[in-house]
Amino acid sequence: MGSSLSRRRFVASAIATVAAPALRTGAAADAPLVLRCSLETPPSHTRNAIIRDYLGRIESAAGGKIKTQLFESGQLFPDLQVGKALLQGQVEMAAPGSWSLTGIVPDADFLQLPVLYGRSIEMVHRAVDGKPGQLLAKQIEAQLNSHVIGPWLDLGFFNWYSTSKPLNSYGDLQGLKIRNSGGAGQAWRTQFVGAIPNTAPLPSVALGLSQGTFDGLITSHETVASGQFWESGIRHAFEDHQFTGEYIPTVSLAFWQKLSSDLQQTFIDLWRENVAAYRAEMAATQSRAREKLQAHGIEIVLPPPEQLAAMRRQMMANQEQVAKLSKISSEMVSTVSAELAAAD
Repeated sequence: MGSSLSRRRFVASAIATVAAPALRTGAAADAPLVLRCSLETPPSHTRNAIIRDYLGRIESAAGGKIKTQLFESGQLFPDLQVGKALLQGQVEMAAPGSWSLTGIVPDADFLQLPVLYGRSIEMVHRAVDGKPGQLLAKQIEAQLNSHVIGPWLDLGFFNWYSTSKPLNSYGDLQGLKIRNSGGAGQAWRTQFVGAIPNTAPLPSVALGLSQGTFDGLITSHETVASGQFWESGIRHAFEDHQFTGEYIPTVSLAFWQKLSSDLQQTFIDLWRENVAAYRAEMAATQSRAREKLQAHGIEIVLPPPEQLAAMRRQMMANQEQVAKLSKISSEMVSTVSAELAAAD
């Protein structure tokens, strides 16, 4: 009797042991795919609010098949490192500024070409939504093992900002140590106006300004406002719209290829359906940020249109040099120039 009971217990135990891996495999198959998205900007930044909205839409449309996690303020990676993280599959999604990808995809710096200096947002959209943007998307897929979801998200116009030195003209920039967010194009432009370039990630900007590591920076009104950089000494702005910051919504191929074709289309459709509203919100945010800067005592000087046009002509005489320094391909330079020439 005791022997019979022992045998039954052994058989039951053996069956459970054999069945357990199958049960675990089934549970794993039903588990949602985890999408970690890395942003270096703080939660108050409009990019974060937009990506948060988009991830929520993805979760809802995926019906439990995808679980999204948003890591903000550079918790996982600063934007300067997130391209490498995408390439190595260390993160599933990011929306890095194009300038922060230039170390791996040099053509991502094409927005720094002198031909685009001081251009309207409509002209910038011709480039990023047209053939230059399509060419770069193919390069990102090949060189970052990543898929560009759709049209880029405008951060907005980048300008010059300083702490103690008033900025009333280009000449006032001479000798200033100016922080930029990356890429040879920004460094070249800084040197072109006689200033000294300093590349640093966004999370270190406030301390760098406070300690005098740099005298100012190249960025947008929204980034100054969200970082409250007036508390770090920013008092002046020279609003030359030197280039438009663009965020590129990107998903690693390692994650993308796990998705069904229907889910891939969901990612694409949800972005395309909302990107016009997202861009409009970014533009409105920049307008509100500009008012906030003025309310906090930051003096904003606008160079007249003819001065901008003259500066663009001077810079364009060096376009071949800028492209060489930035390692921008001749194919990209000619593609950008052709796209803009068709609109001029």
